[in-house]
Amino acid sequence: MTWEETILYARENDELKQLIEDSYLSADLKRNVENFSISKEFIETLFLINKYVTIKTSNIKILDIGAGNGISSIAFALNGFAVTAIEPDPSNTIGANAINFLKNEYNLSNITVNSSYGELLPFENESFDVIYARQAMHHANNLNAFVKESARVLKKNGLFFTSRDHVVNDAMQKTEFLNNHPLQKFYNGENAFSINEYKNAFIKANLTLKLKLGPLDSVINYNPKTQSELTIEFRKILKKKTGLKFPNNSIFNAIIFTIFKLKTNNLHNNAGRLYSFIAHKV
Repeated sequence: MTWEETILYARENDELKQLIEDSYLSADLKRNVENFSISKEFIETLFLINKYVTIKTSNIKILDIGAGNGISSIAFALNGFAVTAIEPDPSNTIGANAINFLKNEYNLSNITVNSSYGELLPFENESFDVIYARQAMHHANNLNAFVKESARVLKKNGLFFTSRDHVVNDAMQKTEFLNNHPLQKFYNGENAFSINEYKNAFIKANLTLKLKLGPLDSVINYNPKTQSELTIEFRKILKKKTGLKFPNNSIFNAIIFTIFKLKTNNLHNNAGRLYSFIAHKV
C-alpha cells in the first residue's frame, strides 16, 4: 500500500482507529489541526522554540519538513509564523493537497507548500530561522544528507528542531521495532536510527546539539498520554512485579515516574522509543 492507502484502510479498521485519532490522521482535517493546536505537545513545542531561538525578528520564518496533512504547518501559521511546508506526497488526505485545503479553509496568507524531499531542498542558503521536522527525520533515505540540507538552508544561529524520532540500539532492535509497528506491514515505510547516528549527523552538518529529550523527558514524546496516565501504568507494572501495595500520593507517584524515566532513557529497553532534538547552527 501507499501511505495514503494505509491511512484510509486504518480509518476503517476498529483496531487502528484510536491510533489514527492519536496521530491526528482522521478524515476531518480541520479537527486534526484544532486538536493538535491545543495539545500539550504543540504547546510545549512553542515554548521550546521561544526559549531556544536566538534570532530576534517579529516574523520568524519556519520550514516544516515532512509536513504530512499539515497539522503543524497550519498550527504554526495560526500562531503568526511565516511557514513553508515541505511534503512530497500530493494526496488530499495526508499530503500537500490536504495542506492547501487547510490553508484555504483558514484563509492563511503566511504559508506556502512545496513538494520537495528533505534531502534536496529547493531553497537558498540561510533562508529560514527555524527548521522543524515532526516524525520526519527518521524517515530519511539518507540521514546525513537530510540534516546537512536542513543546516544549509538554516540561518546562522538558527534553530533545528526535530521531534518524535524513533531510536533503536542496533540492527536487531530495529528489526524488532519494524516487526511490531502497527502500520509497517501495510506500507513498509518505517525506519529508525541509533542515538549516535543522529548525533553524528548533527556533527557532520556543523550543528551544535543543545537539547536531547528522551521518551519521558517531555510531553512532546509521550503525548497523547499524560504523566498521570503513565504513572498509573507504571504503578500497575510495579505492583505486578513486586506484589506490594504502594502509597498513592504526589510524592511517591513522582518517584515512580522518575524511576521509569531513568529506566527508559538509560537502559534503552524500548525498540523505537521517541526522542526529540534541538540544535543550533553555529
